[in-house]
Amino acid sequence: MTNYDIVIAGGAMAGMTLALALNDASKGKLKVAVVEPCELDHSKHPGFDSRCIALSHGTVQILRKYGLWEVLQPLATQIDDIHVSDRHHAGMTDISSKDLFVDALGYVVELAHVGREFQKLVDAIENIDYLCPDSVESIERSTKQVSVCLSSGSQIQANLLVAADGAGSTCCELLNMPSAEHDFEQSAVIANVVTSEQHNHRAFERFTENGPVALLPLSENRMSLVWCMAPKHVNEVIGLSDDEFLSRLQSEFGWRLGQFTQVGKRANYPLVLRTRMQNVSHRFAIVGNAAQTLHPIAGQGFNLGIRDVASLVEEIEKCIEDPGQHKVLAGFRTRRESDRINTIQLTSCLVHLFSNELPALRLARNLGLFAMDNLPQLKAPLLQQTLGLIDR
Repeated sequence: MTNYDIVIAGGAMAGMTLALALNDASKGKLKVAVVEPCELDHSKHPGFDSRCIALSHGTVQILRKYGLWEVLQPLATQIDDIHVSDRHHAGMTDISSKDLFVDALGYVVELAHVGREFQKLVDAIENIDYLCPDSVESIERSTKQVSVCLSSGSQIQANLLVAADGAGSTCCELLNMPSAEHDFEQSAVIANVVTSEQHNHRAFERFTENGPVALLPLSENRMSLVWCMAPKHVNEVIGLSDDEFLSRLQSEFGWRLGQFTQVGKRANYPLVLRTRMQNVSHRFAIVGNAAQTLHPIAGQGFNLGIRDVASLVEEIEKCIEDPGQHKVLAGFRTRRESDRINTIQLTSCLVHLFSNELPALRLARNLGLFAMDNLPQLKAPLLQQTLGLIDR
């Protein structure tokens, strides 16, 4: 049986970031195993697929702290402005980096590119073992250790097991960690698109009667599209020809970026809120999508997960000799409670507010957008969440 200080189940964004941050924070003193079931082709890895993510200003600060931002920055496209609007209605607001005196509101990265770069870093670190393809089959815990049996037949042991294995976490299920689920009755269609006008590092969130449409700036004037809609429409939209798809998107989004001229490969996934009722157990912690999977409406999911990672690393730094002891996990649980609750509630409220065409709610959201655009004190909470400057 091989002994580690920490075993991380899941080698996608949260798991890899955690492994690299732990190595940096401990100056290489922690021996870490990352258990990942998918092969190394990051273009096909479900955690490093064709999707893009927006890294908030606060997330970039965290990545910079652990020496990871210098690796990702060349791959990133900055967001200078965010335009929020409600289709067919007057309500809108703009958020600008210049007004907030920051270099950028955030950055957009393509997950497949991040996966390749993080893999290179992990491969070069002697005290991180990347066990792939392999997966967790069973877990046994004693007072001071957690033992993990892998699908390969190997057995490994550690002071702490961390679930970073995404929504529907195998580790959480094996340990009977309770969860709650809410179906938003929406699906997201994702693709990269090109427009006739330059995006000029602007991002857009447009709310329609069918669901939100988000566009994030990418290199070569591409934009990452997340188009939310009722599940009954997904197969039809996915099956449209490129020209028909672009025409339908044009009708939903409008002409703020000129004409949509190209669309790449399309994919879709259901939008469901999944939350674990608690994020720790005996010698066990949960981070990222394994702890909570959010609607993409405000781009909060990954940024919330990175705050999970950073808080756990900081608690472990206090007790490197035994990272799985109770006071480490109790500290992590307490630190994450408020941020998790507030971000989950904010995201869910936005979904219900902006996906509902009841006249009273439509009026309320447009008045709210108008007020935020004219009253800075009302805009402040949205700006704080957008920048990811959250107490943790």
